[in-house]
Amino acid sequence: MTENVKENTPIIRVKELEKYFLAKRGYIHMSQYVKAVDGISLDVMEGETVGLVGESGCGKSTLGRTIMKIYEPTGGEIFYRGQNITKLSNKKMHNLRKSMQMIFQDPYASLDPRMTVSNIIAEPIKVCRLLHSENEINEKVNGLMETVGLAPRFANAYPHELDGGRRQRIGIARALAVDPKFIVCDEPVSALDVSIQAQILNLLMDLQEQHNLTYMFITHDMSVVKHISNRIAVMYLGQCVEFSETEELFNNPMHPYTQALLDAIPIPELSERSREPHIIKGEISNPINPKPGCRFASRCPYASEACSMQDIQLNEVTPGHFVACTRY
Repeated sequence: MTENVKENTPIIRVKELEKYFLAKRGYIHMSQYVKAVDGISLDVMEGETVGLVGESGCGKSTLGRTIMKIYEPTGGEIFYRGQNITKLSNKKMHNLRKSMQMIFQDPYASLDPRMTVSNIIAEPIKVCRLLHSENEINEKVNGLMETVGLAPRFANAYPHELDGGRRQRIGIARALAVDPKFIVCDEPVSALDVSIQAQILNLLMDLQEQHNLTYMFITHDMSVVKHISNRIAVMYLGQCVEFSETEELFNNPMHPYTQALLDAIPIPELSERSREPHIIKGEISNPINPKPGCRFASRCPYASEACSMQDIQLNEVTPGHFVACTRY
């Protein structure tokens, strides 16, 4: 976990960010919306790693892509180092891409199968016009391959000729090619074998120290996010339900959903497996035009009438520990 966090200097700030998708039924467009991201507000401090966790479909990847302006936000604001980038034109965003990059979940789907490894890594350098001489570009590409642990013999290989770990190293090298300061890591190890996961995680942490990078690390694996993150945001059906420092979240989870996520982590010690697991019951709320109130209420053992009266806002229960729950 990185120790070079610069206090009180958010590199990314989102305020009440929303991303809605129009619901469809066959060829008929319905006047209803899937609220994939619904009112998220958080800061990412320079030099830190903010983990984003939650079950599949909670809006983690959509939040990351909206911050990167791959998806245009429906509402709210996005700031990069104090600059409001919410409504920037494509031309102005093109210049900002040098500072903000993304590593995608599926290393094979995110790479052009018709391009060699060296061409894939060189492409952003050429698009952003960082270098003009072929010799300079080749030297930069060779250096990036060495940095991420790709042997020179793979320079003329194609993605389909490599395994998942090496493909993801290409994606990391491509992201580093323009010398970014902020990188969204969208489940970069979920498609890899466990042994390869550890290698990629260690590589990302080493690169963060060497280049003073800031990460937003999206995952559904609580063990992974604990290993790499300074702070963790827990998402449920488009909303942030808890946000705190990593150690505090694992030692003192407050939201019932966070408690259930932590309880689902496999226990390696046989002596501790006798404890009763906390199983979430009930049905998931409909994400299409959800009703006011806590979206976890239908599955929460502590739900009360107050939970369905109005949307629950994040409150700072203890210093730096925010929870959206009526119990606090």
